[in-house]
Amino acid sequence: MRLSGSATLISLAVAAGLLFAPVPVVDAAAPAAGRAPTVSIIASAAPSVAQPVAKKYRNCASLNRKYKHGVGKKGAKDHTSSGNPVTNFTRSNSLYVKNRHLDRDHDKIACEKH
Repeated sequence: MRLSGSATLISLAVAAGLLFAPVPVVDAAAPAAGRAPTVSIIASAAPSVAQPVAKKYRNCASLNRKYKHGVGKKGAKDHTSSGNPVTNFTRSNSLYVKNRHLDRDHDKIACEKH
């Protein structure tokens, strides 16, 4: 196998900071034409953590159907008088911003369940 002269890495999300791993792609038509197979290298996104889709909810009941323990900004800490803070809420800055109107105690966690 030989690399084609125009083999390059295509990075569609360099600005977003995603990592890419090269994946070889073999040209299947090359052997049929009596030529050596050509290998092109393309970029494939590295596995990443799925980010929740930022959707605005009307109330906590509808938000808690999807996110059982609420949503909060990354690094937020639950303010509670009981001594048992909620720590298993979904962390997403974009999702919190869309639903900050549901954060009654202004602790950067919306609809947390104690």
